Amino acid sequence: MWLQSHRISAVELTQAFLARIQELNPRINVYVTVNAEEALQQALAADERIMRGEDGPLLGVPIALKDVFSTQGVRTTAGSHILGNYVPTWDATVVARLRDMGAVFLGKVNCDEFAMGSSTENSAWGPTRNPWNLERVPGGSSGGSAAAVAADLCCAALGTDTGGSIRQPASFCGVTGLKNSYGRVSRYGVIAYASSLDTVGALTRDAADAEILLRALEGIDPHDSTCVDASSMRDQSAPADLRGLRVGVPREFFVDGMQPEVEQAVRAAIEQMQVLGAVVKPVTLPNTSLGLPVYYLIAPAEASANLARFDGVKYGLREIGADLIDTYQRTRAAGFGSEVKRRIMLGTYALSAGYYDAYYIRAQKARTLIKRDFEQAFAEVDVLAAPVSPFTAFKLGERTDDPLQMYLADVLTLTVSLAGVPGISVPCGFDGAGLPIGLQLIGPAFGENVVLAAAQAYQAATTWHSRRPQL
Repeated sequence: MWLQSHRISAVELTQAFLARIQELNPRINVYVTVNAEEALQQALAADERIMRGEDGPLLGVPIALKDVFSTQGVRTTAGSHILGNYVPTWDATVVARLRDMGAVFLGKVNCDEFAMGSSTENSAWGPTRNPWNLERVPGGSSGGSAAAVAADLCCAALGTDTGGSIRQPASFCGVTGLKNSYGRVSRYGVIAYASSLDTVGALTRDAADAEILLRALEGIDPHDSTCVDASSMRDQSAPADLRGLRVGVPREFFVDGMQPEVEQAVRAAIEQMQVLGAVVKPVTLPNTSLGLPVYYLIAPAEASANLARFDGVKYGLREIGADLIDTYQRTRAAGFGSEVKRRIMLGTYALSAGYYDAYYIRAQKARTLIKRDFEQAFAEVDVLAAPVSPFTAFKLGERTDDPLQMYLADVLTLTVSLAGVPGISVPCGFDGAGLPIGLQLIGPAFGENVVLAAAQAYQAATTWHSRRPQL
């Protein structure tokens, strides 16, 4: 459909993207693996399907994949040395679904190691740069996916969001990023970080494209017991515009120390929604301050368990030691980066005897309080509107020596992930340095229809999402 309306073949479009990748990737470091030969074969197959009269919104459309999605025959590293030579023999469910629809896979894009980071500086393959300013970070952990879309190195990209890893880089790079409800899209074949938080989502130019990818990816998967049949939960009453939409503004999301230009742009966007007919009212999420400590107990605890499988025995890097234990120690010491080691140690400590009840269990109880905050808010409003991050993209290296300051980059996205509800970041302005600012729209569990409808209505009335960086 897209190709036919633009009168271009899938092969021509793929060749154009591959040429642009060859030109710009050395400067931005977006693609870890370029899948050029197979991409052209997929594009040729898509053109043949189109010639036979087939149609589809993703048929022949070039897409980038965050380097955590298992892809048959394509190196998949999760940004880590420990998986530097890993080539899966099977596809993740979302990859298989896109393949069946005729999408073209341009390659794997950079990410923080095992999706642990807020800047894409933790990758074993070096940092990705923000297309709007090459001295700035693109956000993380899906920074490669966001930068690929912003720099026109793909039509769309898949990412993962555990605590803000789609929404925050989307905000930093001036693109649209959708974090789905937990359980709406299968996680099967996605290299795990924190299993009760990980979600798959799309980074695109606008909310309309994000919805196309959601519809392609959603659906029950027998390989993933946490995945539900979302079609039965689809809200058929999603608004066609913003008239009468109840928009809540949580005061806790406008934190002390927020960059003034961010607050101004987000409040201006909320005023624009009001002009378009939305009913805006203040709401409160009283347990928001618990988000950061709760997340950094639960997520590292789950990560310490998930990453125990990388031991040099079954796959990936192996550093031979004097005995089995020495091999484990050498392999993990050489294969994992400093941030991954930090979170493994933090998580292991939280799960250790004598501390499990004091830390992990209490964090889970606090998570329930956070979830109830959102449920009570959505009894009064349809969506919440708030900033994505307290600040715009920071400089490369500015926060790498201060983990706490780095973690604060996600302070406004963490509670959304802990509650398991959907959120989207849409561009809503720029700061004085020309860096993008994102508006976060949050909906109730499985309320993607309302979130996407609100985002599309806002984007129909504004042009922030249509701006491009000058590369």
